[in-house]
Amino acid sequence: MSAKPQTKHLLQLRPAKTTDCAALAALSIEVWTGTYLREGVNDTFATFVLEAFTPAHFAALLQDPGETLIVSQNRDGIDGYIRITEDRPSPVGGAKTEITTLYVQPRHHGRGIGQALLRAGLGHCRAKGLGAPWLSTNSENTPAIGFYHRQGFASVGETVFEIDGTGYPNTVLHYTGD
Repeated sequence: MSAKPQTKHLLQLRPAKTTDCAALAALSIEVWTGTYLREGVNDTFATFVLEAFTPAHFAALLQDPGETLIVSQNRDGIDGYIRITEDRPSPVGGAKTEITTLYVQPRHHGRGIGQALLRAGLGHCRAKGLGAPWLSTNSENTPAIGFYHRQGFASVGETVFEIDGTGYPNTVLHYTGD
């Protein structure tokens, strides 16, 4: 039995298509639960991810002209994506375009996928004249906050992400560099 030859990941970014919706849902569930659920999966969080990340949800986003999704495609499927939402003001003022999601499968971290997706998203914002975007991430997600700081974002405040009546502090970051 011979080993499968390893090939270098070829980074291919493209706009998301309706045929990507199930893959986007599965990737989102994987990344969200792997990032935020450190002590196990309870009913509240399971219900949240199964209701929030559905193929129908992504199909609706792809029909919305104020939403842009760009995926990273490898030879087997999608390994990351960025979602940009227009006309969603920052909770601390200033920026009006949100980088709503930037997810890369953990097994693909460190390959430049997140940085490439972020650059593509920033390029989209520039090309459409949307101005510098903002984003938020869980305040305990120090690897993500560090990544965004290295990419030209600055922490500018906090907001709260609420699930089932419980609030979780999120750090708000605005893009300041280029």
